[in-house]
Amino acid sequence: MTVLIDYGAGNIRSVENALHFLSEDSLLTSDPDAVLRADHIILPGVGAFGDAMEKIRAAGLEEVIREAVNRNIPFLGICLGLQLLFEESDESPGVKGLGILKGTVKRIPEGEGRKVPQIGWNDLSYPNPGRLFQDIPEHSYVYFVHSYYLEARDPEIVTARTRYGVEIDASVEKGNVFACQFHPEKSADVGMAVLRNFLKV
Repeated sequence: MTVLIDYGAGNIRSVENALHFLSEDSLLTSDPDAVLRADHIILPGVGAFGDAMEKIRAAGLEEVIREAVNRNIPFLGICLGLQLLFEESDESPGVKGLGILKGTVKRIPEGEGRKVPQIGWNDLSYPNPGRLFQDIPEHSYVYFVHSYYLEARDPEIVTARTRYGVEIDASVEKGNVFACQFHPEKSADVGMAVLRNFLKV
């Protein structure tokens, strides 16, 4: 059973639909016991960093997430879910993220005809091997919707990068923790392959 952590964020239905397509049983819940019984955990989300952290803390989910990570349950953050795993974001100065991984979330700079938020398809390069990308060719295209991007402190955890005016750390992996800035659930066959690889962990 894969648990989707419910903290009132948007875009959860599309992740549920993707898991259903992959014949994976899923449960949307904020119940700590259910989260900690999961085979896999996904932290989805679209919205503002500060608001999301406030909701996570108000629901008592911060310690549940830490406990799940400590128990080595495979854990995947998607889009805002990736950003929340890190220490801080330019979007919400002074708000601490979960800090499970080290790094900062920065605003995409405007210029050179770039629109922010970025909405569209970018290809991926692989600076380090990543289990999410097993049997997925480098320079495959995935779908992004974001105004902020990750700059990870440790380049060794970065398994995919893309470029949109700046170098963007598009996916990371450390132990049982995985995260994608892009939306695998909206990235057609490549995205389904990413999710399938996660479910194999």
